[in-house]
Amino acid sequence: MEMDSSSGIAPVEIRRLPQVEFTALLAMLFATVAFSIDSMLPALPAIGGELSPTDVNRAQLILSAFVLGMGIGTFVVGPISDAIGRKPAITGGVFLYVIGALMAYFSTSLEFLLAARVVQGIGAAAPRIVGLALSRDLYAGREMARVMSFVMMVFMIVPALAPMMGAGIIAIFGWRGIFLAFVLFGLLSLSWLLVRQEETLPPERRRALSARNLWAALKEVVSNGEVMLYTAAMTLGFGQMFALLSSIQQIFDQTYQRGASFPYWFALIALVSASASFINSRYVVRLGMRRLATLAYLGQVILSLVMIVLFASGLVTGTLAFACFFVWANSIFFIAGLTFGNLNALAMQKMGHIAGMATSVISAISTVMAVVIAAPVGLAFDGTALPAMIGAAICSAICFALMKRSERF
Repeated sequence: MEMDSSSGIAPVEIRRLPQVEFTALLAMLFATVAFSIDSMLPALPAIGGELSPTDVNRAQLILSAFVLGMGIGTFVVGPISDAIGRKPAITGGVFLYVIGALMAYFSTSLEFLLAARVVQGIGAAAPRIVGLALSRDLYAGREMARVMSFVMMVFMIVPALAPMMGAGIIAIFGWRGIFLAFVLFGLLSLSWLLVRQEETLPPERRRALSARNLWAALKEVVSNGEVMLYTAAMTLGFGQMFALLSSIQQIFDQTYQRGASFPYWFALIALVSASASFINSRYVVRLGMRRLATLAYLGQVILSLVMIVLFASGLVTGTLAFACFFVWANSIFFIAGLTFGNLNALAMQKMGHIAGMATSVISAISTVMAVVIAAPVGLAFDGTALPAMIGAAICSAICFALMKRSERF
């Protein structure tokens, strides 16, 4: 097995699953997050009408609350997985996720539902974050980036199907039925992991869960300028994506009167985005992770600025305006598929010896701060897509500057 040259530690000699199965398993673990967010989109009008009738726009916070909980969970789940192993940590997280979903099912106020979503998000951090550490146990560098690209490609199928599944569940069981679907999804993915995947972190490589060890690992991660630079880029990338995600249902419904067909449009966006991960998997070894991410963000800046000019000046209206918005929305998710796997792999290159802690710190910062960026942009929805476009132009411009600066590494 190839040595991780940056840390001097070879990935653990564990019997690997066939790559197709491992990719599908990891994608399903990661998809816990996507399913928990995207399937809620068709439910937001109904939930807002029932639990917040005087301010239906507050229903957007159901997405932000979940992401916030997920960010909080990442601070602890990585170190826990370093101490007790990957599989036990994921198991505990899935059970907490299920508890949060059941709390949401029985909620009678928006405030209680938001609290339940925070709990659910904390639990969802385990399959997402520990799944990434699990991948790092077995792969490193560009090989890991290649695996993660295939994972992201499969993972993007879930956003394609989730809104349609959510709409179908709502039609039959009402919006509360979605939370029962979360319970089933979580238990199925956990069962697959427990039955098929060996533990990837043997006892001799575990780190005791002590304040001293946690502080030492935390200090190592945050004091590494290279890691923090890529973390900042991920934060901005997540922020612009979550900002659009928060208001995309309203834009389709209120701005373009396509609320009924929104799940199908969103499915098309997700499928186009999946192709980005496939493209990345084909070219990442040849061109390099950094170069691909840099070019992607440059393209996003240019497209967003063009769209801002077109929409702010009123040069596009009606069907043409919707077509332009749809192209731009596709680009936001396409860029995510083209960059997130690379940025994760770049940030983790020198952190193989503390993969769990590093994953926690990196993901916690990028997720929590992404909510700080996304929430005000989403709540600024004014009946047009301009707030989301302006937010994306700013975020992508800073990402591009960060990636250019990363060339010194």
